[in-house]
Amino acid sequence: MASFRPRYVNPFHTDFCLQLSYKVLQNQIQKGSNNFVSSPLSLHIMLSLVAAGSEGQTLDQLLLFLGSQNKDDLNSASSKLVSSLRNLEGTESGGSILSFVNGAWVERSFGLKTSFEEITKNGYKSQIELAEEVEQKVNSWVENATNGLIRQIVPLGSLDHRTRLVLANALYFKGEWAQKFDQTLTITRNFNLLNGENVKVPFMTSKECRGYYYRSFENHFNSFENFKVLSIPYKIGSSSNPLKFSMYFLLPHGKHGLPNLIRTLNSNLRFLNKDFQQKGSEGVDEIWIPKFKFCFNFEATEGMKELGLTFPFTPGGLTEVSDSSNSHELCVSKIQQKAFLEVNEEGTEAAAATSTGSWLICAGPLRPKTSFVADHPFIFMIREETSMAVFFIGAVLNPLLDS
Repeated sequence: MASFRPRYVNPFHTDFCLQLSYKVLQNQIQKGSNNFVSSPLSLHIMLSLVAAGSEGQTLDQLLLFLGSQNKDDLNSASSKLVSSLRNLEGTESGGSILSFVNGAWVERSFGLKTSFEEITKNGYKSQIELAEEVEQKVNSWVENATNGLIRQIVPLGSLDHRTRLVLANALYFKGEWAQKFDQTLTITRNFNLLNGENVKVPFMTSKECRGYYYRSFENHFNSFENFKVLSIPYKIGSSSNPLKFSMYFLLPHGKHGLPNLIRTLNSNLRFLNKDFQQKGSEGVDEIWIPKFKFCFNFEATEGMKELGLTFPFTPGGLTEVSDSSNSHELCVSKIQQKAFLEVNEEGTEAAAATSTGSWLICAGPLRPKTSFVADHPFIFMIREETSMAVFFIGAVLNPLLDS
């Protein structure tokens, strides 16, 4: 059985959720199936809310996996994070649009403890609703919160008469590239699949690469696979304290190197939270990125158990949720996540736009032309640069698949 051992304490600690993402991705590769995307941040906040209703060994285990010293510290850090995320709107001058919401649906006969209800409402900014037709209400809420991109997070028939409480959150992100890709330069070319075949895919391309971070990592931290990292910034809004988002592409050197790249990242969990800019950018002359759009749905419970997080899924530890006489029987039965992502010339959602590309010519010694060509399976992430929190992580195995 794989196990997880946290290495440091951090208010934006998502190591466990990153490791869970890698585990799900490894399973996808073994199946030879779909592209993958998840939100470690969303999972982290959901587990933090579960911890708020826990005590005893269940709480201790959650604190260990979430990288916090005690419940108060975890609630405080999560509250600050949720407050900073909620309804951050792009301004007229552009910038990323971000919306994050939490919700709780309670079976009418099941009363919440006052302390849990207060932290849920005030700390995690959760909407709390007494409900009977929970599946329909949760799905409608999620569809509205994600601008219609995710229409069903709770499969019909998945809840039964034993369900007393449903917790859910929804994260919506729309980013516009700081430098948009010229749609007229999009070209169809081969994308190499892990099975040795290839498919024809539209690639966005640009030689206007100023402001991009690029670096090749070779023989880095006993790497299982050498790889390149490209970071493309999103446009920053005009608010007084805007969040700064970038999308990172991690491309293995070998066309079939994705499995080994996952092993490399899984053995170095803090790599995605590091300050890449400290090492400096090597400079890149042209980039080729495939367009892609897909949705991914996965049930996280079994993966969490395999990594060692078990107590929340057994009765006895969630007694801080309710004053009910049978609160000792309460446990987490299922954690479901569904995520959607689209990358095109505009940013993360389809829209027509045109920008002009140009060469940047500098005096000085010439260096070999450097290209970043993502023509084989790669990993991506969307990160907020001030906190270095990973909002989304995923992998593209076949850009044509819309799962």
